[in-house]
Amino acid sequence: MLSISKPSPTRVDIILDGAIDADIMRKALDDLIAKSEGVKGGKMLYRITNFELPTLGAIAVEFSRLPKLFRLLGAFDKCAVLSDSDWLRKAAEIEGALFPGLEIRSFGLDQEDVAETWLSL
Repeated sequence: MLSISKPSPTRVDIILDGAIDADIMRKALDDLIAKSEGVKGGKMLYRITNFELPTLGAIAVEFSRLPKLFRLLGAFDKCAVLSDSDWLRKAAEIEGALFPGLEIRSFGLDQEDVAETWLSL
């Protein structure tokens, strides 16, 4: 499951739980792009549980939308990643170093309050 919500005009939340195929990826990325339109100085909360590598079809869908995804990165200043996986949290912080202007911090699933506080600063 991959779901996108927009709890406020400058906030987008993503929930990733389990396997993702091409259809799930297509719908979620289109939803993310639409909900990110017009956002400036945005915050993102990304919750990842039961991570499984996406299918090859899902990866192909993601690659086909890379130009739009790179454009939307400029809409966000902060991203908090909540995950039950140590390596995913480390990977998220490394990824944050690759995108100037977007600060990414990772937190354990039991640290949602800490993540929310950090996003609000």
